[in-house]
Amino acid sequence: MNQILKDAIEDNPIIVAIKDDDCLQKCKSSESRIVFILYGDILNIADIVQQVKDAGKMAFVHIDLIQGLHSNEIAVDFIKQHTKADGIISTKAPLIVRARELGLYTVMRFFMIDSMAFSNMERQIRNAKPDVIEVLPALMPKMIRKICAVTTHPVIAGGLVSDKEDVMGCLEAGASCISSTNAGVWFL
Repeated sequence: MNQILKDAIEDNPIIVAIKDDDCLQKCKSSESRIVFILYGDILNIADIVQQVKDAGKMAFVHIDLIQGLHSNEIAVDFIKQHTKADGIISTKAPLIVRARELGLYTVMRFFMIDSMAFSNMERQIRNAKPDVIEVLPALMPKMIRKICAVTTHPVIAGGLVSDKEDVMGCLEAGASCISSTNAGVWFL
C-alpha cells in the first residue's frame, strides 16, 4: 500500500462517509483526511469529488452507488478520466483490479452476512489485491479479529458505528480505522 494512504489511515482512525450534500458540507470541517463518497450520479460526481479535494481530503468514490454507471470496468475508467478521485470503493473484484491498473487506490467492501461470505473474502482479496478491505457491519469484534488474522491488508470497519464505544471496540478488535456516515462520530 502506498505510504500516502497508509499515513492518512493512521493519522485519524475515523473515515468520513457521506451520503448527501448536507454531509458533504459537514465533512469539510472534520479532521479525517479520507472521505468515502456514497452518493452521486454521472452528472455531479466530479463536482462532489472536487469539493472534497478542495477541503484538502482524499476522495474515494463508492463506484457501485453512483447512479448512471454500470458495474463494469468502464465505470472505473470514467471515474479516473472525469474526476480527481484518489480511489474507489467496490464490492466487485473486476472493478478493484481495473482501478489498480489505472493507479487508483482501492477499497474492497465485504458484507459479512454468513460463513460463506467469510470464505469467499479470502479468495477475492487474493485475486483482486485491494489496498484496503472494508468489513460491514462493523459491530462484530470477534469477526474483525478473525479477518485481521487472515489478511495483511488494513481493515476498515464500517456500518452501524454510532458512538465512541463502537469506535474503540472496532479498533481494539484490530481494525485500522472505521468508516461512518454518522456526523457525530466524525468529530469524536
